[in-house]
Amino acid sequence: MKTYFIIIILAFCQVWGGKTETVEIFSHTMNKNIPAIIVTPDSYGYENDSIPVILLLHGYGGDYKNWSSKTELRHRADEYNIIFVCPDGSRNSWYMDSPLDSTIQYETFFINELIPWINKNFRSSHLGITGLSMGGHGALYLAIRHPKLFDAVSSMSGGVDLTFSTVKWEITKMLGSIESFPNRWHSNSIVNMVESIPKGFIPVLIDCGYDDFFIDLNRTLHHRMVEKNISHIYVEKPGGHSWNYWVNALDEHLQFFENAFNGITKN
Repeated sequence: MKTYFIIIILAFCQVWGGKTETVEIFSHTMNKNIPAIIVTPDSYGYENDSIPVILLLHGYGGDYKNWSSKTELRHRADEYNIIFVCPDGSRNSWYMDSPLDSTIQYETFFINELIPWINKNFRSSHLGITGLSMGGHGALYLAIRHPKLFDAVSSMSGGVDLTFSTVKWEITKMLGSIESFPNRWHSNSIVNMVESIPKGFIPVLIDCGYDDFFIDLNRTLHHRMVEKNISHIYVEKPGGHSWNYWVNALDEHLQFFENAFNGITKN
């Protein structure tokens, strides 16, 4: 009877057998190690096929452990047959390069160091990027500036206009004051980067809750993309700026990526 029970447990574990590990990638740009959590599906170790990679970005004040501590990524890695990479973006980088601080050069790190590291260490068929709040800004920011590197992008409750607050979120430390450097604040805001989105851009999903303090910013982004005839999916639904909203939204975003990678969602 005891043996039978053990066999059942092992079989159950195999159903959700995704592997989670913490790695450090050395950034020559910033001269420091950047930690990341990697979640691979159970099938990855036994098959030779390439599978999609999703960069999953945290928000302001957070770190690389946030997503894995709030929800079970291993289950989703198995269900969608994807690899999650949850890199650290520092508490306040907004995933940009700071002209003021050489230790905050996260755009360069992601593009020139992290993505090449992923391509070297994993069999990747597609690359998607998403994130919440600051990470939503970061996902859109990196994808718009480097569209050839990504196959799809989405944003959850994205802080898509940096001028929303010139006091909160330590953006002044990144860019300098808005009074002295207004162009930095405006040119690095997603709502103003719509002008630079190229024709035939990758599939886009923008998602924000009705009760989120960023809802008007996301509506503005949506309207500007419509005016510029930039194809995208825009979603509003009940909810605020909270982990409950983001965890519940994650599966919708993963389904979007799956459709985009399979050619069902096209821009």
